Amino acid sequence: MRNKLLAISLCVILLASCRKNDLHEYAHEDASTFSVIGSLTVGGEGAAEITAYDPTTKKLFVVTNSDPQTRIDIVDLSNPAMPMQIGFIDISPYGGGVNSVAVSDGKLAAAVEGFQKTDNGKVVIFSTNDNSLVKQIAVGALPDMVTYSHDGKYILSANEGEPNDAYTIDPAGTVSIISVKENYSVVTLGFEDFAGKEGSLKSKGFRIFGPNANFATNIEPEYITIDKDSKTAWVTLQENNGIAKIDIKSKKITAIFPLGFKSYNLTANGIDPSDRDNAIGLLNPWPVRGMYQPDAIAVFDDGGTPYLFTANEGDVREWSGFAENKRVKDLTLDALAFPDATLRTDPKIGRLNVTTTLGDDDADGDYDALYSFGARSFSVWNGNSGNLLYDSKNELEKKCIDALQYDDARSDDKGVEPEGITLGIVGKKAVAFVGLERADAVAIYDVTNPVSPKFIKLLKSGDAPEGLTFIHAKYSPTKKSLLVVSSENDGTIKVYSVN
Repeated sequence: MRNKLLAISLCVILLASCRKNDLHEYAHEDASTFSVIGSLTVGGEGAAEITAYDPTTKKLFVVTNSDPQTRIDIVDLSNPAMPMQIGFIDISPYGGGVNSVAVSDGKLAAAVEGFQKTDNGKVVIFSTNDNSLVKQIAVGALPDMVTYSHDGKYILSANEGEPNDAYTIDPAGTVSIISVKENYSVVTLGFEDFAGKEGSLKSKGFRIFGPNANFATNIEPEYITIDKDSKTAWVTLQENNGIAKIDIKSKKITAIFPLGFKSYNLTANGIDPSDRDNAIGLLNPWPVRGMYQPDAIAVFDDGGTPYLFTANEGDVREWSGFAENKRVKDLTLDALAFPDATLRTDPKIGRLNVTTTLGDDDADGDYDALYSFGARSFSVWNGNSGNLLYDSKNELEKKCIDALQYDDARSDDKGVEPEGITLGIVGKKAVAFVGLERADAVAIYDVTNPVSPKFIKLLKSGDAPEGLTFIHAKYSPTKKSLLVVSSENDGTIKVYSVN
């Protein structure tokens, strides 16, 4: 969804090159020692959404979409303990808002939506040295995330193509591939070729829904990750509950992976579905399923297998012209599927928000199954097959409850709401950082074995962490690994370092 994406920093882009070459030099680092060393407030609500770091100039570029101006704030990060705002780039001449930024080889790429969000947008390129304009490239509607390939030859943007509020205009969701060395020539890919597979995809949990739903316009690309060889990209299709695979060289979408559903009727997956049960974080099994609906995605290549890490935030189509969500207590439940009539009460699952577009299996007006938004977890998928290899079940919620970081007011919605995920090498370990928007925290995991992540610690962040940028020690101003977390509700940037 708009402004719900995370930027990917140059050092995350260089994750693969850091993996083996730098293990010896920085082997002493320990991810469990991450702690905050500096912070900076760049604005109020809507500020500090997304960041990207340029190791040459030691500047941090920050997406700020708060009144009265949409801009990219520039922060001097040469001393991470004392980040300093030193200027900004005004985005108002280029479009209606900036949603994402990425850096490579002295160039800053910004995803800028049209003056009307349903119009085509742009990727705008600036010099990181003097902020001068380099190029404007037309892309699809609502470019919401932008990233460089590891070799710097390509820029990819996820063009979400959200409808207008009345749901009378719904532009196609697309992905643009920009060839940097070919004067920023662009090819924009749509999903029309998969329309004939709609039935098969939906049978496996893919979603095409809403008024006059058309396959190509219904797709909403959200976030992109690229493999270390700069050959393959994967993009989350959040509202659609899927992931698309893209061949960069041939500029073709080669597959769509439906993600299916998660059963909350298992002890290990138990959730707290009510904000009015007179208890905080009471995790139990319930007869509900979760749609994974990932936001951020990151890839870890190990032994030739691409492992896709997703933050399963969940998202809702909720517009004046169409809203899919209702509370369970406002639905009629099938008596055979749900024999316990008290389920619809507030202390049980009556308050839980679910989609009305799934669950009435026999089209008789009552619901035979319930599907809520997101999976309250992060997952690992096989990037070749789309198969689920790991899910954190309800561990993120448990860790937040134990740390007194759980927001019970969000129990009826998406829980801790994992939104962002980024990867890095710290010492001898591959590490995942998972941003938890509603818990105001970041969970750190050892993912050296990508199918068996191990929890390390929880970091307290600002209000509603939105952007995660990992800076490997090799590129850090202090030669220590850094994590930059930007939070949109309080406009605060926090910098964490290993000890």
